[in-house]
Amino acid sequence: MDDVKWTGEKAARLQDAFEMTQEEFAGKLGVSVRSVASWRANPRMVPQPETQRILDTTLGLAGDAVRRRFIHSLRTATPQPEAQALRVAIAVVRRDGDVLLVCRQDGDDIAWQFPAGIVKPGGSASKVAVRETLDETGVHCTVREHLGERLHPYTRAMCDYFICDYVYGEAVNGDSSENVAVAWAPISELSRFIPIDRIYPPILEALEATV
Repeated sequence: MDDVKWTGEKAARLQDAFEMTQEEFAGKLGVSVRSVASWRANPRMVPQPETQRILDTTLGLAGDAVRRRFIHSLRTATPQPEAQALRVAIAVVRRDGDVLLVCRQDGDDIAWQFPAGIVKPGGSASKVAVRETLDETGVHCTVREHLGERLHPYTRAMCDYFICDYVYGEAVNGDSSENVAVAWAPISELSRFIPIDRIYPPILEALEATV
């Protein structure tokens, strides 16, 4: 049990073993509630290395009853059917000649992307886009237009894209458990941050990007 290969599913099972709500478990780990929710929504995701260390430490310090429940949960787990595509709302926030980006780190890989958040069943994707932008970056924005949706070719998540207008707020890293940096990137240099072939074409049209 000291060498758990953490996934979203196993992290969610540890939460269940502690018999905690998402808010309580997030507080115990020192991560965002959004992170805890994403583990349950996306069982196959692999948490960032720092988060894996936090989970290792939390399990190591857990009482015998918690550890027994966690081990029993893993041993009695049944194979999961192919998960329904995760739905994600993506905010493309423009301020003059810049666009707002967040930087995520997965192991040795660093990837810039637009602010995004998981949309729960029945939830409003546009509201998630605005709320997650504020939570992740401290920037207030409003949705101008829905650009469309697609099954992302790399993450396989169903993505809803929104072009958003900047309202106010300084760009800060509001979720250090998920992001390593936040920045306003020049639209004319967007390809330095995100490979153009990974950007949903309507985004480039909406930004009138020079690529």
